[in-house]
Amino acid sequence: MNARITWQMIAPQLVDVAMGRTPAEMVIRGGQWVNVFTREVIPNTDIAIFGGRIAYIGEDASYCIGEQTHVVDANGRYMLPGLTDAHMHVESSMCTITEYVRAVLPHGTTAIFADPHEIANVFGLDGVRMMVEEARTVPINVFVQMPSCVPSAPGLETPGASITPDDVKEAIEWEGIIGLGEMMNFPGVFMNDPNMHAEMAHTAHAGKVIGGHYASPDLGRAFHAYLAGGAADDHENTREQDAVERVRRGMRPMMRLGSAWYDVASQVTAVTEKGLDPRQFILCTDDVHAATLVNDGHMDRVFRHAVELGLDPLIALQMMTLNTAQHFGVDRDLGALAPGRYADIVLSERLDAHFEAQMVIANGVIVAENGQLCIALPTYTHEPRFMNSVNLARQVAPSQFSVSSSHSDGTSVTAHVIGVIENQAPTAHLTHTLTVQGGEVLPDLTQDVIRIALVERHRATGGIVNGFVSGFQFNRPCAVASTVAHDSHHLLVVGTNNDDMARAVNLLADVGGGVVVVSGGEVLALVELPIGGLMSNERAEVVAQKSAQMVNAMRECGCTLNNAYMQLSLLALVVIPALRISDLGLVDVSTFQFFDLIDAQ
Repeated sequence: MNARITWQMIAPQLVDVAMGRTPAEMVIRGGQWVNVFTREVIPNTDIAIFGGRIAYIGEDASYCIGEQTHVVDANGRYMLPGLTDAHMHVESSMCTITEYVRAVLPHGTTAIFADPHEIANVFGLDGVRMMVEEARTVPINVFVQMPSCVPSAPGLETPGASITPDDVKEAIEWEGIIGLGEMMNFPGVFMNDPNMHAEMAHTAHAGKVIGGHYASPDLGRAFHAYLAGGAADDHENTREQDAVERVRRGMRPMMRLGSAWYDVASQVTAVTEKGLDPRQFILCTDDVHAATLVNDGHMDRVFRHAVELGLDPLIALQMMTLNTAQHFGVDRDLGALAPGRYADIVLSERLDAHFEAQMVIANGVIVAENGQLCIALPTYTHEPRFMNSVNLARQVAPSQFSVSSSHSDGTSVTAHVIGVIENQAPTAHLTHTLTVQGGEVLPDLTQDVIRIALVERHRATGGIVNGFVSGFQFNRPCAVASTVAHDSHHLLVVGTNNDDMARAVNLLADVGGGVVVVSGGEVLALVELPIGGLMSNERAEVVAQKSAQMVNAMRECGCTLNNAYMQLSLLALVVIPALRISDLGLVDVSTFQFFDLIDAQ
């Protein structure tokens, strides 16, 4: 979190400004005060600012104006609190924290609650420390959650590093750490794994929030046991029932709209139709890549989406400001426009489905106007040791992506296939009949079944696990490879043919990580991600352009999925049902057991 002056450090000066004894540094005049405490809009309001905090908000702040006071005319525009993202992963944008801020600040975001468990899976506690240190340099509040599950599912995957209860005990006391990141190992919680409970106990002892992640449709005993373990929120809800049962038991549902996760529509009816108290609900993004951020927006996009679904704009705003701040215990600093709070303010002419942030003020400074950044962001240099994380034993050969079979040519076999579900994180566990030819089981584009492989990239073991996946709809020779493969982040590749798959994998090893689309040996798109194989060291708009080219290249290959790359990046996430691939094999997440790719015959 960017170091700011605490309320009590500056309280006497705020009192002097409010009393008229000291001029304000900035006064905003004649706006409509969007009050998230009372859910009302109050016209003809002024705001006086000093030391990055609000000293006065009311009808007339003219007495706070001095010779050096910067006066901003709101011209009747709405004045609302800076938007906050309650649960997200910076790494999913492919950008560094600095570049993430460059992308979201013009859209009105002035605080994010980031769980860096992606970089932790590559570099462990050192990676978390790197993110915390960079977070201190940016002009918005970046609250960091200490990753809880590295690996996300012990025994089912092998990450590049691990996080222990002792790591959590140390880091939970760091300045800038707001709580424990999503507790993805939900079986570990309800089976009383001592490490999971130790991490939650350390967090509770520090008086900080335990993030949740119960990715199962089962609302029986396991669900109740998970809540009893202490998780305070959950973003893995995909149904109205999920949201209702959580909120009834004191857990805050976080309804997400990411680049590929569209989970607001199915849950917002708990408020709009069932009439449940909206103060217990939160809006977030979870995973958004750079092209979405730069071209479509961030929490402003979530706001517009929620309003289009019928949510009252003032309620939607509460869900991404005050509700979030109160949940994390920082509402005395942010989440509302009120005396003593940070002067994080957004001005907009509209508060409806056409909302846009026209002026953004962070810490009492105008930082963006009409979609353009007004300030220079500091340069953050990452140490060289974070730039070399793709370690393959050797170049891969096309033959390594074959699924061998002892059956005679023309024999049909039953294969277990990962099924992509558009706009959702869960997958389906499918079975397809495939043909053996030349001693291998072949994919079948007529059934939309192609190859998938996971290449170990942390310890240069040379390990490759092969499988099949359905849902990408490729209709020409094509392969897509990525070193972003939640959560252990090995090198994941899908493709219609072995040659393109090998070309894609070897290219990523050469450039130090990223995402690449190859067709017929030709590189259609490449996003280089040298920092941990997860983040670019280029500007946000460059990353956005390259990632958009990557998505378009997948479309050229026939894939019509909404944001297919984000779907691809989760196919190795062994904590969300149903079928996943890891460096140890094919995993049935419903039973947390390994599964044979081909049925015995």
